[in-house]
Amino acid sequence: MTTMRKLPIGIQSFENIRNENYLYVDKTALIYQLVTKGKPYFLSRPRRFGKSLLISTLEAYFQGKKELFKGLAIDQLEQDWNVYPVLYFSDLNQLNDISLDYDYATLCGITHAELVDNLTPELGMRGERLGVSLC
Repeated sequence: MTTMRKLPIGIQSFENIRNENYLYVDKTALIYQLVTKGKPYFLSRPRRFGKSLLISTLEAYFQGKKELFKGLAIDQLEQDWNVYPVLYFSDLNQLNDISLDYDYATLCGITHAELVDNLTPELGMRGERLGVSLC
């Protein structure tokens, strides 16, 4: 008799789902297409529709965590499993009803303009070290 796997209700971490043997519907072939097409995408879905799990899956993919993808479609598609830097901005959903400048000032202690002025050169330097060109 086959053991039924648990449903990952409320679990948005790809790593947790795979490591704890939750049921996972394999859409990694689509993720591979998304990553290898090389064009921008705007992903808009309703609440509770798997956006966070998708981002978590992309994070694991870009961090080269091949072991998490064993037995999934992308395991056969991807040959290189390169590691890329991942920038993760959490809690952006707090930016709902407050103006952008006010929110940056409140959350970060600086205005949006100051953030851009400080962040752009820093990202440029880090990009150069990694061989990445920032547009």
